[in-house]
Amino acid sequence: MINTKIYKAVYELAEKLMKAAAKDDRETFEALYAQLQAICTEHENTDKDHPEQWETLADFTEELEDTLPIYQKALDKAIAKSSKDHMASIGVSMATLQVELGRTDDAIKSLQHAQASAQNIEDDDLKAEIDEQLATLTNG
Repeated sequence: MINTKIYKAVYELAEKLMKAAAKDDRETFEALYAQLQAICTEHENTDKDHPEQWETLADFTEELEDTLPIYQKALDKAIAKSSKDHMASIGVSMATLQVELGRTDDAIKSLQHAQASAQNIEDDDLKAEIDEQLATLTNG
């Protein structure tokens, strides 16, 4: 489970990042992003490391090419913790990005892995989203 103090810090930074992005406040956004990145880096490979902080960092990474490796890192950490919820949500995020990058085959693989991970989770909305995206990519 994610450390409560770190979770709160990550969650608050995510909220502030969304507000800064909405106001198109680059300076604030970049400063907040740097803080979030520092939290991830500081706790990497410690007992406070968690896929959720990396997934959040990837969510706010603007350069598409930089985003996939961060999601992959989050996914690797989720797999190591056998965190099915995170494995599923990260898979969906990766697939969305892979579609944007024109990498449909990779997106299908990400969604198939996400679907397998989601079998025993309680988030029905996420399961439906995975099924829907997979159907769109494989039928269209």
